Amino acid sequence: MAAGAVAAPLLAKGRRVCKEGCPGCRLDQINKTNTGVPYLNFFYVWVVCLCAALPIQSLFPYLYFMIRDLKVAKQEEDIGFYAGFVGAAYFLGRTTSAVPWGMFADKYGRKPCIMISILSVIVFNTLFGLSTTYWMAIITRGLLGLLCGILGPIKAYASEVCRKEHQALGISLVTSSRSIALIIGPAIGGFLARPAKKYPNLFSEESIFGRFPYFLPCLVISALAAAAGVACIWLPETLHMYHDEKMEAIDAMGAQVTDLNIEDGKANQLGSDRMASTKSLLKNRQLMSAITLYCVFSLHDTAYLEIFSLWAVSSRKYRGLSLTSQDVGTALAISGFGVLVYQLVIYPLLAKYAGLIKPFRFAAVCYDYCCVQHSTKHSSDTRTKGCCQWYLCDSDVNI
Repeated sequence: MAAGAVAAPLLAKGRRVCKEGCPGCRLDQINKTNTGVPYLNFFYVWVVCLCAALPIQSLFPYLYFMIRDLKVAKQEEDIGFYAGFVGAAYFLGRTTSAVPWGMFADKYGRKPCIMISILSVIVFNTLFGLSTTYWMAIITRGLLGLLCGILGPIKAYASEVCRKEHQALGISLVTSSRSIALIIGPAIGGFLARPAKKYPNLFSEESIFGRFPYFLPCLVISALAAAAGVACIWLPETLHMYHDEKMEAIDAMGAQVTDLNIEDGKANQLGSDRMASTKSLLKNRQLMSAITLYCVFSLHDTAYLEIFSLWAVSSRKYRGLSLTSQDVGTALAISGFGVLVYQLVIYPLLAKYAGLIKPFRFAAVCYDYCCVQHSTKHSSDTRTKGCCQWYLCDSDVNI
């Protein structure tokens, strides 16, 4: 065993020794040899991110009709109340499991985390399309969010699978894949939901797509996720596997016993330093401020997707638009295309000439001003009933 440990590659930092056949060290050697952009690995990362993000965006165009068909709401104006819990179930599960999934990826590898996440999309997204009760819809969405822990590890993977000079490109692919999902996801949900009613020449009411009217969009996304799962087979692992417990015995070859004691002291000091570093993160005001702002605007982003969809398909007697799921899917797809263009073209220019903070401050102030003005405008309007008042107050700002 000692011979194998000695033959294993050493890292540049510290005296940590990799296991024999360490995948992280093997990938490092490949990246040292190949100086070009790893387009194939980046393509796999992009496809995996896309398939993981599609289930988030695809249900909003047809969520109103799904809740109505499940007959859980006693009155039509209560549909938004029950739809909110279905939309929130995914994010509740993801919030609960985000940190454990990060720990799992650091211990067992990025690739197992990615493959389990894709498998959860295949299974639970399909079951969501087959939901026959309200609680089945909530449980399947919650389990999908709980077991799809790809958000954090895939960003780490994108920066580890390439050379340092290509890390920015890898991270941008993760961001762009979500923007593409904002376009494709609503289009899939809007055009493929209730196919027996929209395309009676292709799908009959007696078929599985007639009995389960929201199964087809989920099936299409699950099929794409299955293709991404196959692509995951060729994903290289980036995690370094170290001999943590036996590192002293390996380092002690040809050294004195006193050297071992020194190394033990250094290891203990390293552990205490790591704990102190973790605690210092919580005291970092700039970091906590950035996390808080990210949470607030993520709330706005998700609220827009769900509230706009519910308001757009609501009846006109509740001051909705009475649109179809195709119309909502088209509107959200156009909105997603605008986000993509802004991220790829406009924002880089703003960040280059105005910095990172000024564009953000301007957008935040404009959004707050529009919300206050619109809330004041509609605060005395008693004709709006139920949750539709909230649909108007948020969606008009974003349209």
